[in-house]
Amino acid sequence: MKTAIFLATGFEEIEALTVVDMLRRAKLQCDMVSVDGEKTAKGSHGIEVAADLCISEVDFNEYDCLVLPGGAPGFKNLEANQYLMNKLDAFYAKGKLICAICGAPSIFGHRGYLQDKTAVVYPGMEDELKGANVVYDSVVKDGNIITSRGMGTAIDFAGEIIATLLDEETKDALLKGIVYTS
Repeated sequence: MKTAIFLATGFEEIEALTVVDMLRRAKLQCDMVSVDGEKTAKGSHGIEVAADLCISEVDFNEYDCLVLPGGAPGFKNLEANQYLMNKLDAFYAKGKLICAICGAPSIFGHRGYLQDKTAVVYPGMEDELKGANVVYDSVVKDGNIITSRGMGTAIDFAGEIIATLLDEETKDALLKGIVYTS
């Protein structure tokens, strides 16, 4: 199983790196992909991260899951990248797993993916989830879409991705191993 997480200037460091860390602990390949044309990306709190790939190097056919972290203006910069949005649309149309946390689920709402689906988003952005049944859980999976609310839900978010790509037992063992208590 292969996952790509996309980093744009202003991404939320904890949301992105928690997913990368946990997926790699679960022995899943998780590539950090810069959408800014550079092999580094600067987070919303000034932390620079070395990406594994630039978006121009990605063969989207090789991936099983795409992840969009939040952070301002990171998720807006992701949405402004038309190449990524076209690839996301194609990925979604194939029924492959797409995941977003914090403000990034708004992208799914804007693109029409959430019609008649249950989803969550960062507090105050609920109106951006066009067509969705909005709930207030930490993470929600509906079909091939996983959404989560923010930095404080990043471990739950990564855990749901692991459970979906692998299984609940792997997720539970990993959470126990990091001494996670919900």
